[in-house]
Parts: sequence; C-alpha cells; structure tokens
Amino acid sequence: MTDFLNTWGLTAIIFVPLIGAAVMMLIPEREEEAHKQIALLTSLVTLGLVAALMIDFDYDDAGTLQFVQDKGWIDVINSRYIIGLDGISIPLLALTVLVVPLVIIYSWHHIPNPGNAKAFLILNLILETGMVGTFIAQDLILFFLFFEVVLLPMFFMIAVWGGEDRRYASLKFFLYTLFGSALMLLGFLALFFLAQDPATGAALHSFDMRLLTESAGSGIVHSTQLWIFGAMFIGFGVKVPIFPFHTWLPDAHTQAPTQGSVILAAVLLKLGTYGFLRIAIPMLPEAATTWAPWIGLVAVIGIIYGALGCLAQTDMKRLIAFSSVAHMGFVMLAIATMTPFGFNAAIYGMVAHGLITGMLFFVAGSVKERYHTLDISRLGGMLIQAPKLGWILGIVSMASLGLPGLAGFWGEFPAILSAYSPANGLSEVTFRTYMVIAAVGTVLAAGYLLWLYQRTAMGEPSAEFADDPNITDVNTQEWLAWTPLLILIVVFGVLPGLIFDVTDPAVTQILDNCLQQPDGCTSVVQAAVGG
Repeated sequence: MTDFLNTWGLTAIIFVPLIGAAVMMLIPEREEEAHKQIALLTSLVTLGLVAALMIDFDYDDAGTLQFVQDKGWIDVINSRYIIGLDGISIPLLALTVLVVPLVIIYSWHHIPNPGNAKAFLILNLILETGMVGTFIAQDLILFFLFFEVVLLPMFFMIAVWGGEDRRYASLKFFLYTLFGSALMLLGFLALFFLAQDPATGAALHSFDMRLLTESAGSGIVHSTQLWIFGAMFIGFGVKVPIFPFHTWLPDAHTQAPTQGSVILAAVLLKLGTYGFLRIAIPMLPEAATTWAPWIGLVAVIGIIYGALGCLAQTDMKRLIAFSSVAHMGFVMLAIATMTPFGFNAAIYGMVAHGLITGMLFFVAGSVKERYHTLDISRLGGMLIQAPKLGWILGIVSMASLGLPGLAGFWGEFPAILSAYSPANGLSEVTFRTYMVIAAVGTVLAAGYLLWLYQRTAMGEPSAEFADDPNITDVNTQEWLAWTPLLILIVVFGVLPGLIFDVTDPAVTQILDNCLQQPDGCTSVVQAAVGG
C-alpha cells in the first residue's frame, strides 16, 4: 500500500472523482438513486485515499514535499506533471475531500430544481478534481489548469440551479474570476522568462514551482517584481476575494444552491489565499515585502467593510456571504505580516472558516427549505419550532464570532496577534494600527451574528409560519452531513495544535528559503530570522 501511495496516491486522488463522473455519464438520467450512490462512493474513496496518505505522511518532515510525482507533460513549453504534498497543503486537501461527500449526503433529498441529479452530482465531482489538483500541483501551468477547472462547474451550478438572479450572479462570478486568472497567468509567464538560478545566473525557463521558490525572484529587478506580484495579487485577490474585488461574492452566494454556497465558502475561497502562500510570496519575497503594508490595508478595510455590510443585510445567506469577506480579511492580514506565526494563523483561519461558514450555509439552506424564505424579518422562533436546528445555528454562530473553545477563535485571535510583531522591515506602527482595527472587526462580528441569531432563532414563531407543518427539525441526512463539521469545529477549538503542528515546519521552510539567496531579499531574511 505504501508503494502505491508513493507512486500513484496523489494522482489517484485527483482522477478518481473524474472516473466517477465518467461512469455516471454512461448511466441514464432517470437512474437517480444510482447516480447518488456512485457520486457518494467516489467521494468516499477519494476521502479514504487522503486518509491513507495522512497516516503515511511524515509529520516530522512536514516542510518537505512528500509523495512527489514528476513526469514529462508538455515538453515544448517545459511544463511537467509535478504534484506533491506538504504541511501547507495537507490541511486544505483534507478539508476539500471531507466537504464533498458531506455535500453529496446533504443532496440526497435536497437536489435543487430543476431536479437533474446526474448533472448536478457530476459537477460536484469535477469541482473536487479541480480543488484537489490545485492544492497539490507543483507546476505553474498544472496549477493554473486545476485553478481554472473549478470555474465552469461553479458557473453552471449557479446559472442552472441558482435563484431568480442566477444568470447575473453566475456571469459576474465568471467574468471577475476569469479576468483575475488572465492577469495571474501573465505573472506566471513573466516568472518563466525572467527567473534565474541564484547560483549560476542562468535563466530557469521553467514552470517548476520548486525551482521558482528556490530562485525567490533572483535575477528579476525590483520594479519588475512589483508588477509581476501585482498581477498575481489581483488574480489571487479576486478569488479570495479581498476588498475591492469582493463584489461578486455576495451575489454568487445569494443565488447559488446550498451545495454551491458550501463548496464556495469552504474551499474555493481558499484557492486564492493558498496561491499567496504557495506562489506569490515564496517566488517574489522582495516584492511581497513591499506590497505587504498594502495587503494589510485592504485586509482591514475588508474586515470592517464586510462587518458593516453584514449589519445592513436582510437576507440570511447574503449576511453570511459578507461575513466571508470579513473573515478572509483576517487571513490576509496574517499573511501580510510575513512571519511564520502569521502564515500559520492564516492556514488555520482558512480551515476554520471553511468548517464554520460551510456549516452556516448548510443551515441557511435548510432554513430556506423549511420556511421558503431567508428574509430575516420574516423568521423567528426557530428554537421553538425546530430546536435542534436552532441550537446548531447558535453553536456555529458562536464559532463564527470567535468564541474561545471553538475553531473560530483560533481563526481570528492569532491573526490579530500576528500583526503586533510583523516582519523586520515592516512598520510596527502601521501593523499595530491594523491590529486595533481588526480587533474592532471582531466586536462588529459579534454584533451581526448575535443579531442574526436573535432575529431568527429566539422569540415566538411569526404568525406567518406558526402553524406550518413543513417546519420540521433536523433530519437524518442533515445529521450525517453536519455532524463531522460540528465535531471538528469543537475539536480544533480545543486542540489547535492539530493544525499548527503540521503547518509550522512548512511555513518556516518557505520563509527560511531566502536565507539561501545571495542578496536581494534582505527584508525577508530578517523576517525569517526575527519573525
């Protein structure tokens, strides 16, 4: 088994969902139960393979790529099929392969109209391939391919199964992300042509992410680095999304079916922040240091803007969507500090946000199914009519606002704390100001989440729904889909070291890489030593 995992394990994880999708294409649409079973089995096999890899993973050497596969692919442009797993990618990979089967379980009796289970579930499996591939790719062209694979399935998920304004929301999502990806690709091409071997000064002419990380911008003048980083900043920033590239997100979440919102919140937003950690900063650390104060600025603007946006919402899903803008702002603030502590906090924040906000969208979907509305002013009394659903909403809301003992606390507190001591070369005054602003954002978060919970769960049921027999409590499929997320929210809240111990060697390796460079990365060298 170990030999298989080392040789084919990561490739199997990428392509098993595609094989399952191909099998489903051969089965008639009317065989809905068969499609559900195949989709679930496929996602569980993928989850099992990742579990086997996690058992075999050497956590003492989490900073080194493991299970690496390096094969020839597109020789004419020197692009190779390179995949690998380290301490940064393994938590996000695990999150991805956990969320997909839970979404499929939830879909068992929640296929949105039009009820084409075959196409809907196939899109979920294609999404899984794109998300998994992005987190383990080690070639820029391969990364770009998987990064873009997720675009079309999510576009169709919103456009076909979304709400009344689904066409507008899906087109906005598509155009925003496509524009960002085009700029990101230009940045990749610039690295291909300009990056040099720091030892010999020879042009690399490679998309190998390992070589480009070792190069760390060697041979590229500072002004050019700034432009390349700027292109990737927009490309990854749109996907996060950070202010002011966030406007597609509330529309997409509001119109997407519940399953699409869960995947979008739990995993897809992390592709952008992962790109900063894996590509933009390690490959252009000098430019990243120059950009860092501006990244921190847009992060704290997003934290406050997202929170204020939440307070202005009347739709439950739209409020949760704006909360994602705020919470991903905490992740970006941690990244902007350019310290190992900040990077660890960012990865933890990604996982915590994925679990908590994914769960919030699950609950919102079930509320919509029961009440046929997400208008906060029309809801109320959930603790009376559906007490288990009301308590679950309460727990997840507490986690989202950062209550100690739940995962959300470790998604916010370390990010704020990291801003107190940014990397050497960055202004402490500036980042401590950001820290204070971010702390204010946590107060606002408590305000809008408690307001949401009070209006929807407390009090007496509104007259409109008081005698509605369709308002039932949590059913079996919902329990099966939600229980793992609820357990992890509590476990990671009590034992944050389960993630921090895995990610720390890898983020330290990223920042220590500049110590190997002859010059040009002074500020990042100081960050790695002093951070």
